Amino acid sequence: MLDAAARRLVGPPLDRVGRRLAGTGIAADTVSIAGFLTGLLAASLVAAGRPLLGLVLFLVNRLADGLDGAVARHSRITDRGGFLDIVFDFIVYAAMAYAFAFFDPAGNAHAAAFLLFAFMGTGSSFLAFAVMASRRGLETEARGKKSLYYLGGLTEGSETIAFFVMVCLSPAWFPTLALVFAAMCWVTTAARIAAGWRLLR
Repeated sequence: MLDAAARRLVGPPLDRVGRRLAGTGIAADTVSIAGFLTGLLAASLVAAGRPLLGLVLFLVNRLADGLDGAVARHSRITDRGGFLDIVFDFIVYAAMAYAFAFFDPAGNAHAAAFLLFAFMGTGSSFLAFAVMASRRGLETEARGKKSLYYLGGLTEGSETIAFFVMVCLSPAWFPTLALVFAAMCWVTTAARIAAGWRLLR
């Protein structure tokens, strides 16, 4: 829901940094892989009971997620880059949810499982629509120039980042916040299914 507005805010500075990185010869895929490894380390720290340090690395991961696309736009946008970008995003989000369950199974496992269940809905509806949109030649740049068609919703990247920031700052609230966010994810999934039904006739 907030990604388009966030893109207008953070897009210009990310673009400037991306241009400089591209000028040094750093590849977008390198930024993606480094960010992915940082995201997995962030989840490992949360699982080990270090949510604040994990949050710092998670935010570094999200910064890398924005920078890889900026680097690609100033060098070369590739299908491989777009593939890695979205796959790494979903794995890191799932890893962060699992990390809370690992840290406190008794208190967090149910909420984490329901959140992962909801992520399956948002992820599959997003990716399935992107595949069909590509086959039909549908395009959008509402969230910047992307390798995939980004179908929006109530819970997008900005909202997901905000959720993980909140639960890392207040781990005791994870069960409640995870259930609320998961419900919002199901609203997004339902809206995407409805949009796919309408746009893919």
